[in-house]
Amino acid sequence: MAGTIMSTARSFLSSHGSRSSALFSSSKRIKLSAVEAIRTMAYVIEERGAPNTLDYRIFTKNENGPISPFHDIPLFANEGNKIFNMVVEVPRWSNAKMEIATKEPLNPIKQDTKKGKLRFVANVFPHHGYIWNYGALPQTWENPNHVDDATGEKGDNDPIDVCEIGYRVAKPGEILQVKVLGILAMLDEGETDWKVVAIDVNDPLAPQLSDITDVEKHMPGFLKASVEWFKLYKVPDGKPENHFAFNGEFKDREFAHQIILGTHVEWRDLISGKSEKGELDIGSVAVPYATSPITSEKAISIVAATAGHGPAVALEPKVDQWHYVNLK
Repeated sequence: MAGTIMSTARSFLSSHGSRSSALFSSSKRIKLSAVEAIRTMAYVIEERGAPNTLDYRIFTKNENGPISPFHDIPLFANEGNKIFNMVVEVPRWSNAKMEIATKEPLNPIKQDTKKGKLRFVANVFPHHGYIWNYGALPQTWENPNHVDDATGEKGDNDPIDVCEIGYRVAKPGEILQVKVLGILAMLDEGETDWKVVAIDVNDPLAPQLSDITDVEKHMPGFLKASVEWFKLYKVPDGKPENHFAFNGEFKDREFAHQIILGTHVEWRDLISGKSEKGELDIGSVAVPYATSPITSEKAISIVAATAGHGPAVALEPKVDQWHYVNLK
């Protein structure tokens, strides 16, 4: 069954050979409203398999058919005004660890697994599930063969993560247009795992939030809670607390933009074949310089080959269990 999700997007920047420093011009920006500034495009999702099972997948489509949310949705919704597209993987207050399947054709969203079982994040008191709409920026890649200058650690081989802090609970597979406010550098088992903080441009609070300091002003305690969440969420599973670069302090908007643009350059090298892809699937329907192009007909057949959509399987009650952890 297909669920329609309306979003907006801008065509991918034509000068893909330029480096990150050139992506944001220093020329004056024309101030436009979110409606005026962003070109409209419709995306829909198609669910396959039954939710809460190993077969469940969420595919992304545009007006031409199935596409990859990793490779075919533009990073920018509006480059001039620094508005980004975000792929929602996990809605706020939910527990299923949904993620872009970077190693599967068309990179649908699926639930992560461990030892053959579906993964759910634990509820570490007082939090329940994810405390933001959680997802990723398309056309970005944290290169596992590149040591990040800011953290001294290599990337985690995924698109860069985003915590969207608006009031609305989003839907899995939804494409939001967000403005970036800052970034947190989590160090996860020896890998750099950046966490971008952003807000939906249509959120009522968005006009008042321009940088990371505004978040603390208008949402006191939220940044502290976010660090605590990332620090402790794996502890109930028997893993140690996560650590952070910069003593767990959020870096500002400009710093975040530079990190994002660096991961975009890494992605361009990946999709064009300049970087080793490893087990990643880099098939693309829309990127003209992709080394693994997928035709629309092939994309349709990839979706059709998966299990048909069915009703959700009931969750075990333990998913809602509280876990109490002492901060060290």
